[in-house]
Amino acid sequence: MVAATLFAATSCAQKATSVEITFNYERQDGPGSNQYAIWVENAQGEVVRTLFVTSYTTKGRARGDEELVRGYIKRPNCVPTWVKTVKANDLSDEELDVFTGATPQNNGIQTFTWDLKDQKGAVVPKGTYTIYVEGTLFFESIVMYQAKFSTDDEINKSLIFTETLTKEDENHKSMISNVTGITK
Repeated sequence: MVAATLFAATSCAQKATSVEITFNYERQDGPGSNQYAIWVENAQGEVVRTLFVTSYTTKGRARGDEELVRGYIKRPNCVPTWVKTVKANDLSDEELDVFTGATPQNNGIQTFTWDLKDQKGAVVPKGTYTIYVEGTLFFESIVMYQAKFSTDDEINKSLIFTETLTKEDENHKSMISNVTGITK
C-alpha cells in the first residue's frame, strides 16, 4: 500500500512549463561594460532561443558623424560567446530586434522567463538544455554563468549556475551577481 501511494505521488508531480532566471544588475561607469545576453542551447550546443541581449550589442550607437555599426563589431569583446554562438552576423536587424532590449539604466534585480519555446514559438522537445548568462564587465573581462535544465524537472526546482570569468576586474565584478534560476 505504501509503494502504491508513493508511485501515485511521484507520477502526479507537475513538470515545469517555464524557467525563471534572475540576477542582480549593477550599472557600471564608462565604456566597454554593461552589455549582457541570456540564451538557451540544446544538448547538441545549438541555440534554441535568445531571451535577451542589450541593444548596444546588436544595434550599436553612432555619435556625431559616425556610421552606425553593431556594437559587437565596434567592440569585439561585447558578449563574444553569444555573438559567435548565435551567428549574429547572419541575423538581420529584424531578427535581432525580437530579443533586443535597452541596457538597464538602474540597479536592481533583472528577471527573464523562458517558456520552453524556441525562437519560432514552438515548444522544445523533451531533453536537457543549458541556460547561459554572459556579461561584458569591462572590455575583455567577461563573466559567464550557465545552468542545466531538463524538461523532466518538476516545478520549484532551483537551477545551479556556475560562473566562469575571463579576467579579474575588481572594479566591475558586481555588474552581474547572484544569478539564480527556478522552474515554474
